[in-house]
Amino acid sequence: MADNFNFELVSPERLLVSGSVSEVVIPATEGEMTVMANHAPTMTTIKPGVVTVKFADGRKDRFVVFGGFADIIPTGCTLLAESAVHVDDFNVDQITRRVEAARTELAQATTDEHKFGIESYLAELTTLRGIVVPA
Repeated sequence: MADNFNFELVSPERLLVSGSVSEVVIPATEGEMTVMANHAPTMTTIKPGVVTVKFADGRKDRFVVFGGFADIIPTGCTLLAESAVHVDDFNVDQITRRVEAARTELAQATTDEHKFGIESYLAELTTLRGIVVPA
């Protein structure tokens, strides 16, 4: 039997998950990252994406997140999300509004670094839309 650890997914509005899990896949800015018990201490930023949680009892659940950061220690992981919602409660309008805001910001960007950051964010939102919105 796999070792379990404590996982918490927190958004500014509420605590979405707090419990014993065997595995969590998070959309870290460096790439998808699987967190398991006894993981090396790590702190990472989160990009827009889907967090997949495998609970100790074997059931799985998914949550859409829009940025934040994760603090990982051998006995647990806390993901503080900029915004998070259960995948079943997700509304495609949330991505559409963020895309429109990012495009407006891109049109007003004055430096290459700022433009690159916004273009990367738009790419992440496009990928996320493809993951959570049925074709």
